[in-house]
Amino acid sequence: MAEKDAPPRWDRKMQQRLARGEAAALGEAYDRFASLVHSLAHRVLGEEKAADAVTREVFAHVWEHPETYDPKQGPLRTWIAAVTHRLAVQRLRDREELRRGGWPGGPAGAGGPDDVEELVSGEDLESKVRRASVAARADYIVHSMPLPLRRALELAYFQRRDYRQTAADLGVTEDEARRRLRLGLQLLSTAHDAGTPPGYGGAA
Repeated sequence: MAEKDAPPRWDRKMQQRLARGEAAALGEAYDRFASLVHSLAHRVLGEEKAADAVTREVFAHVWEHPETYDPKQGPLRTWIAAVTHRLAVQRLRDREELRRGGWPGGPAGAGGPDDVEELVSGEDLESKVRRASVAARADYIVHSMPLPLRRALELAYFQRRDYRQTAADLGVTEDEARRRLRLGLQLLSTAHDAGTPPGYGGAA
């Protein structure tokens, strides 16, 4: 078994190729991670166009700043997810700030017909960011967990199978189905622990 702390070879090679300015490497990274990036951005922003814009920003960052990724700290996938989360949340904050300060008469709270609505919006911004962060983190966790756990969760919660039906569909024992569901739920419960995808400390 390979050492768990050893960075995956593909991630090291990709970082090196990006650092050398290989356009083909950026294309490979895009093909592999674009759907993840778009999904996470859409979870935070709730808009297709905004998610498209964040996807472009993320891969521009990957191209321009490959040195900010350290393979020893985690997989490239996790770093890209963390960059996505940071940029999407920043765009959400900017959008809310623009909405709050966008009427004539000065900064937010200085007057105007929409004062009450905009102030409530300002108070709700942090809770919106937290909810979006949890949703994005949960989505990332589900798509990153081992396939047997993900498949068990999909059957139980999206297709409404009980653990006996899940066991039959997967061709495993009922005890094994219960174990997979328990582990999957334990992983999902960590979505509330922090605002960024798991496993990487430095997104920028």
